[in-house]
Amino acid sequence: MGTTPESQRFDRRKPTLLLSKRTSRLRRLVALAGQGLLLLITSASALAVLFIFYYIARDSLPFLWPKGFTFSDVLARLKEFLGGTEWYPSRTPGKFGAAPLFVASGLVTLGAVVVAVPLGVAAAVCLSDVLPFKVRQLVKPVIEILAAIPSVAFGFFALVVFAPLLQKKGGSILEVAAWVVGAPVLLIGVMVLADLLTQRFGEGLRPVARWVLVILLGGLAFLALRDIGNSLGGLNIGSGTNALNVSIILGIMALPTVVSVSEDALQAVGRELREGSYALGATRAETLIKVVIPAAGSGICAAVILGVMRAIGETMVVWMASGNAAQIPKPIWNFLMPVRTVTATIAGDMGEADHVTGSDRYHVLFTLALCLLLFSFIGNWVSEWAVRRARKKAGAA
Repeated sequence: MGTTPESQRFDRRKPTLLLSKRTSRLRRLVALAGQGLLLLITSASALAVLFIFYYIARDSLPFLWPKGFTFSDVLARLKEFLGGTEWYPSRTPGKFGAAPLFVASGLVTLGAVVVAVPLGVAAAVCLSDVLPFKVRQLVKPVIEILAAIPSVAFGFFALVVFAPLLQKKGGSILEVAAWVVGAPVLLIGVMVLADLLTQRFGEGLRPVARWVLVILLGGLAFLALRDIGNSLGGLNIGSGTNALNVSIILGIMALPTVVSVSEDALQAVGRELREGSYALGATRAETLIKVVIPAAGSGICAAVILGVMRAIGETMVVWMASGNAAQIPKPIWNFLMPVRTVTATIAGDMGEADHVTGSDRYHVLFTLALCLLLFSFIGNWVSEWAVRRARKKAGAA
């Protein structure tokens, strides 16, 4: 009788132990299957990108290294492609100098950055540290609505509305823009320069010297800005479909990206740095300029890079409103000349090149796409690195 209960208890535990092992094994299998499924889903986007790289590189290789070409022939073709200034792919033999396309893409991207970055960063600072929370909740969605507008609508506006306006009243528009943009910049520059120069004077002369320098430098800046405005006002723009038109529209299109990412970076700085700066006696302007913006510098840099990627990858606007002239502007910073970008060339020539599949005219478009893809990949990688660095800084702070 004494041993029976022990044997019964042992027999009762044995099935329980076996059942728990089976259950834990089943749970591990289910967990591994779930992890594998999630890994497959996550890897789908990476596999798609790799497939796109492979497909474009495969179709660009017949142009870069045709059959029967030696290494010196390949170098000569690559030199012509990157440095040549004649783009006539339909000729026999064709001319494949893509330098005007790369210059045009860089030119309109630079113009878009000049438009989007100051406005976007200023708007982000205003949203994060100036406007009340309720107003911010109303203003930020309105800015982000710009990202939902189709690019063809922007292109139609640039072609039908903005291009004729530039052609008829472009000089007056540029003159007003010079005063609106240049006056605040010159005023800030004069104040900073006067402050630096007056540090060389004695304490008793500092106020007098400061105001004298401000008046003198301000007068010189006003005269310089007036001359610039008058010269811009006298310009005669022959065609409204040019690099300036595209740059302004692309800058407006890149604004939501710059504003959103910059505002997130400024919010990630945290209230502790702001309150510490206020506790040391700094004003709101000093806190923003010397503490908040430097702390969010990596995030703002990422916003700028993403805005550049948005501008350089745009197709419809540059195709409709750039003028589609494969030429290098003279001088190279002349935004008033028609240009043709890489994306507009791919979109415009692919329909005709598709009829001659297998020719250099067909494969050179894939080579342009490969160059664009590589540049976009590098830019996105740099932006991701900047975002990670900003998060580390915010976490350390």
